[in-house]
Amino acid sequence: MSSISNQAYIHPDAKIGANVSIEPFAFVDQDVEIGDGTVIMSGANIRSGSRIGKNCKIFPGAVIAGIPQDLKFRGEDSLAIIGDNTMVRECVTVNRGTASKGRTVVGNNCLLMAYSHIAHDCILNDSIIIGNATQLAGEVEVDHHAILSGGTLVHQFSRIGAHVMIQGGTRLGKDIPPYVIAGREPVCYSGLNLVGLRRSGFSNEKINEIQEIYRTIYQAGFNFSDAVNKIEKEFEETPEMRLIVDFIKSSPRGIVRGYMG
Repeated sequence: MSSISNQAYIHPDAKIGANVSIEPFAFVDQDVEIGDGTVIMSGANIRSGSRIGKNCKIFPGAVIAGIPQDLKFRGEDSLAIIGDNTMVRECVTVNRGTASKGRTVVGNNCLLMAYSHIAHDCILNDSIIIGNATQLAGEVEVDHHAILSGGTLVHQFSRIGAHVMIQGGTRLGKDIPPYVIAGREPVCYSGLNLVGLRRSGFSNEKINEIQEIYRTIYQAGFNFSDAVNKIEKEFEETPEMRLIVDFIKSSPRGIVRGYMG
């Protein structure tokens, strides 16, 4: 049975799943879908265009599907999609999409910590952690198992690869390739995300392979294009190698530089 307070506002056209809890003073607009088992806490604001999955928790003050902070937005229909088992903490804002993509997406099993902001048309994959007060500008893409520590600022159109760890307070203006730590000022490659890879079950052999690829990219004296050519010619074709190489080759902003200290 759902537990819906009579002190919450629920638009009659909203679609509410089974075993949903909606606390007093929450707001649920029209054109909203909320999946089974989700909890909408007091003071949460679920705007038109929200699609919230199963077993999510939306904490007080969070705003899902607010209109984009983009002057090109003309009121077009768009969505903000939250995947299953995702937790959205206090005062998080997830704006809906614009005509560019039509949707902002946060995947399954994510944690968006307090005061973080996910702007229009961002695409976040599964199992991502966004730290307190981290700010993602429009059309940022974050791949699975990435962690952005507190106070990270991400420039529009930037891309962050899988299994990346971003150090707290980092300002990002370049793409961050998979499996690495990025930090310092200005932001740079700071080594492999060893702890994250081991927690995700990567073997020592696989970690060594990834490490050798990044030595070629950052420590062998090649520019990025020559490093990628060398990797494709001399390294075994594995999913990890291909993910790194394809990320670099498809990066319109260019990837972050190595440490110059």
